[in-house]
Amino acid sequence: MKNCNIAQAFEESVALYPERTALVVPGRSGSKAVRWKFSELGRAVDGFAHLLTEKGVGPHDRVMLMVKPSLEFIALTFAFFKLGAVVILIDPDMGFRNLRRCIAQVAPTVFVGIPKAHLFKTLFPAPFATVRISICVGGSWGLFGPSLDSTRLSLAGEPFPAAIRGEDDLAAILFTTGSTGPPKGVRYEHGIFNAQLGMIRDHYRIGPSDTDQPAFPLFGLFSIALGAMVVVPDMDPTRPAEVDPARFVETIQEHGVTYSFGSPALWNVVSRYCQERKVRLDTVTKILMAGAPVPGELIERVMAIMGAGGEVHTPYGATECLPIVSMEGREILEQTWEQSRAGSGTCVGRPLPGIDLAVIAVSDGPLAEWDERYRLPVGEIGEIAVKGPVVTRAYDNNERENRLAKISDGAAKTFWHRIGDMGYLDREGRLWFCGRKAHRVLTPSGTMYSVCCEAIFNEHPAVFRSALVGIGPAGGQKPVLIVELHRGASAHPGLGGELRALALAHPHTRMIEDFRVHPSFPVDIRHNAKIFREKLAVWAQSGKRRLAL
Repeated sequence: MKNCNIAQAFEESVALYPERTALVVPGRSGSKAVRWKFSELGRAVDGFAHLLTEKGVGPHDRVMLMVKPSLEFIALTFAFFKLGAVVILIDPDMGFRNLRRCIAQVAPTVFVGIPKAHLFKTLFPAPFATVRISICVGGSWGLFGPSLDSTRLSLAGEPFPAAIRGEDDLAAILFTTGSTGPPKGVRYEHGIFNAQLGMIRDHYRIGPSDTDQPAFPLFGLFSIALGAMVVVPDMDPTRPAEVDPARFVETIQEHGVTYSFGSPALWNVVSRYCQERKVRLDTVTKILMAGAPVPGELIERVMAIMGAGGEVHTPYGATECLPIVSMEGREILEQTWEQSRAGSGTCVGRPLPGIDLAVIAVSDGPLAEWDERYRLPVGEIGEIAVKGPVVTRAYDNNERENRLAKISDGAAKTFWHRIGDMGYLDREGRLWFCGRKAHRVLTPSGTMYSVCCEAIFNEHPAVFRSALVGIGPAGGQKPVLIVELHRGASAHPGLGGELRALALAHPHTRMIEDFRVHPSFPVDIRHNAKIFREKLAVWAQSGKRRLAL
């Protein structure tokens, strides 16, 4: 059997580029950054694999990994892949209730984490009932089981061969952000990771001549597997909107970073910092932004601080399938942004190679078998469905969500994934995103789509962002438009009337008569950009901060 273990891509980079720098991590307590060559990182991965084997970790173990972006995060992840173990990655700030539920659902057998994570495990032991091995990364002071002693890595001896794994063998479980419901564990097979790696390499032209500074830690693993150098940014990856832009820019310039993946919230902060101080990122040739719709003015601002010919890409997908569609910033600015500003939705681009997209009629129940008659005509809004090599097959231990999200395509022995987003295809084959299915507002006069409506009010100079929510039962909902103002702006007496005038100027927003101001929208922890509209809907029912018209 061909070995499809994703760790092989890392091994190939180590063999090809042993003396090149693979990883740069921030120094501790203000000390200089630490650089690791591919050969050194390869020995660290093998060393961890040997140490983990000594401690009883083996193939098919489910490993809950709770370690901050660092050498240990990179090396441990590849070590677990080599072992044939299943890596479980989870956002620790998703809330104690969600965290406990998600951990119990995936039933880890091994727990590897920093002391803070072990403290959580000690305080809430029930979700960890299946764990048989606990390992602390960092000083455990005898409280949290054995520590992973990185000083022994040089004594590891022989290379550790990657376990034989097929395309369908499970490699990892990654959790969704939970922006429209409880987070779900997504099963990633080795074949999915390899397909994603090829897509990133071929479409975004990322390879050994590049240097990456990823604001999303998982992307750094792909970069290293492709032979690129990775600079770990000095930031909290769960709070990208709170990034220190001076530090982020400093490391870009210091290490000659050529591309970076981050949320629109992060690049909004960094680009404003550069714009205000007339700073340019001349080495940066590619910036990828994902996680939420990317406004044209942000694309324009980011392109203005990049080197000559710099590209901004806005890949679209979900934790269950990424990337499936992509678009370059210049096409957005030249062809689609004005339509987006007028409420046509956000154009996210054309399907990537091997991806089949369909827009189907909305259904809140399961669809057991695919039928080509589900496809809606060009220009008609419906639910987005996708199949292809980067589309994951299932949620872990969650048959209810599998039934709702997957459609069997029996003839081809494949399946479609229902993304849970609303959109339509235009005559040029481009996909337009109109909002989450869960965020539709179902009024007596028809359906309203969040992204299409909010675009109108985001044009107001005082509005930082807006959110459309519905109050009442489906089919009889009252639309409420909530705004968060720019820092320094105030809800002046005429604001309500100005927003109402904007609503009246467009047919699809004309029925909105209720406007509220919220001090700070609740957003997801991964991108700080996805708005938790469900929470805002509950808040809106209280009638607080309603603007006079």
